[in-house]
Amino acid sequence: MQTEVSQEMELLREDGRIVREGFARRPVWRYRRGGVRAPWWRIKEWDYYAVIDQARGVGVTITFSDLGYAGLIALCFVDVKHGLFRQVDTLKPLTRGKLGLAEDVDAPHVLEYVDKTLSVRLERTGNERRLAFSDAGGSAGSGGKAGAGARLEGEIVLHQPPEQERIAIATSWAKKRTAFYYNQKINCMPAQGWMRAEGDEYRFSPETSFGVLDWGRGRWTYRNRWYWASASGLVDGVPFGFNLGYGFTDRSPASENMLFYGGDIVQRQTSEEDRDKVRPQSNLRAHKLEDVRFEFDADDYLKPWKVHSSDGRLEMIFEPTVNRAGRFNLLLIESDQNQVFGYYRGRAVLDDGRTLEFSGLAGFAEEVFNRW
Repeated sequence: MQTEVSQEMELLREDGRIVREGFARRPVWRYRRGGVRAPWWRIKEWDYYAVIDQARGVGVTITFSDLGYAGLIALCFVDVKHGLFRQVDTLKPLTRGKLGLAEDVDAPHVLEYVDKTLSVRLERTGNERRLAFSDAGGSAGSGGKAGAGARLEGEIVLHQPPEQERIAIATSWAKKRTAFYYNQKINCMPAQGWMRAEGDEYRFSPETSFGVLDWGRGRWTYRNRWYWASASGLVDGVPFGFNLGYGFTDRSPASENMLFYGGDIVQRQTSEEDRDKVRPQSNLRAHKLEDVRFEFDADDYLKPWKVHSSDGRLEMIFEPTVNRAGRFNLLLIESDQNQVFGYYRGRAVLDDGRTLEFSGLAGFAEEVFNRW
């Protein structure tokens, strides 16, 4: 049973439970941190970006999260083609929800963090999301000029037309209904900009490069394991992507499994004055799937994965090239993450019955266990 919600409403009732659980193709729920019935250490908020150039097989991920007892900010360069990654991160203790993550995913806002390890600036304005970043404490302002010795830096603009559909989901835990997961994934955002990493410079073009935003807010239970997969690229020149996820909360109201297809790649302006700008034009539409399952070897995450949906509309093979693994255990807090990047091939059936065949689509899949 898939409950689609289309009417705008508050996310939570006064008692802290979700007003109406389900999924949506746009942000219909209004999240207010002050309405969450939980102590500050149980509220989890994060913005996570992944941008991949499908032509060269390189990308960057940015994590900006506030877990209450700590904030985690991370940059990661990923070379999918050659199976390499390098990450730099920082942990700020006792942030208590004060890092400034927005209550509205699409409202104009700026997230900024700078320390001796890294610099990140995430800005939402108009139909754009601007990502500026640097390690080694360099400046991540306009122009993206980093300090001496920086090995990873860049500035990338993601274009998000207002009519572009997404997956939004609001579900709770069966054992505690005031514990909830409110999440939005915005796939297939064309990317334009540059990045320097490990001595090489990369250009992101909206004809070949796409980003995804994972925007999450919630009151979580203490121990959880989840599975997530995502990719954004092209099939025969048309934007195509997917979001797949399961493993925690009661998903009987809805899954977050969605295909995305359609629309135009952003078009470049033709005037001399605006030659470096792009104009977003998209009618990217979301196509709902039922349940999905990942089949993989937990002893070797780099072996091929099988991915399939219960409704038979998605069958894929995922061939990993690199595992962005990370683990820490600090008494009461533990995280064991395996985020694997590689290439997808398979077939997908849209809502109208059309079948898409694809291969060589760069993306990622993950299994994560957290105790926090």
